[in-house]
Amino acid sequence: MRFILSLLTWWHEETLGTRLYTWRKGVKVGEDAQGNEFYRNKDDTKRWVCYAGEPEASRISADWHGWLHRTFDDNPASQPLSHKDWEKPHVDNLTGTAMAYVPAGSIRREQPVERSDYEAWQPE
Repeated sequence: MRFILSLLTWWHEETLGTRLYTWRKGVKVGEDAQGNEFYRNKDDTKRWVCYAGEPEASRISADWHGWLHRTFDDNPASQPLSHKDWEKPHVDNLTGTAMAYVPAGSIRREQPVERSDYEAWQPE
């Protein structure tokens, strides 16, 4: 079923055209921790990613994003970037999901927090 969906739609993995182009001209450069595979063509004029699962751009770490957009030429598989000890690990964009950030006074919380630092304006 997943194969048929990828033939007909672009939002279920790569399309048939991308799959054929990757098979014919793609040189696999590496793979990230989430299973996304990164490719380039032989003369390195094109770079692309084949997502493992749902194609969500925020699932690509900063290392691979920099390689895809030619911020640096060395790919993270062969020469990883040095990270500072204060840097947090990469996290997907959770907006629109159940795990999205919800502030204390939001009506989206199951139990809204009573705020004591705010006083509603009342007309006189």
